[in-house]
Amino acid sequence: MASVLLVEDDPVVRAAITRALTGQGHIVHGVALAIEALREVTANSYDVVVLDLGLPDLDGGDALRMIRGVTNTPVVIATARDDEAEIIRLLNAGADDYLVKPFSSEHLEARLQAVLRRARDSKQLVIGGLEIDVNLRRATVDGQELSLTHKEFELLSYLAARQGEVVPRAEILASLWPSNRDDQTLDVHLSWLRRKLGERAAQPRYLHTVRGVGVRMVAPQ
Repeated sequence: MASVLLVEDDPVVRAAITRALTGQGHIVHGVALAIEALREVTANSYDVVVLDLGLPDLDGGDALRMIRGVTNTPVVIATARDDEAEIIRLLNAGADDYLVKPFSSEHLEARLQAVLRRARDSKQLVIGGLEIDVNLRRATVDGQELSLTHKEFELLSYLAARQGEVVPRAEILASLWPSNRDDQTLDVHLSWLRRKLGERAAQPRYLHTVRGVGVRMVAPQ
């Protein structure tokens, strides 16, 4: 049994998928808008998100990036779009699987179980002496547990999940602070995070600022 957030604007489709998943023993909460989905994943814990792309308030691809910014909960895309380039783009953007409508309830259940198995087996992010347990929301550096606020942990996990990449500032803000695009918000949280990681902007260990572009997390040399 799993707790499922179903994001689907078509009430008929939403009802049909809800019945099918409930029949399999899952607990399903359905919403019709991307903004409702973001509120749900921020406030509540789900085992998996089933996300339609054709949402009325925000494209599902943008919703995926925002959801991925605040949670590592597995996301399964369920949509009528079958363009291969689009599928690859969304998988690279953080989707865990992709189903093209129409699909059977048995097919959806099999995909959900596969994604849930992978999620149970993939709980740790390790970068040098930094270890992050996403499920337990616990992080240690050089064996010492870090005392992190909710947003500090989300920022740390977001950057760690993209180890080695230069993550644009605008993308971080859009994902973690969708209603607040003030650069100072990010700078303040980075400063707090650096202090807890035992580093300074002038002498970074994990968090490297690429001026005018974004932030890159790498293991200390």
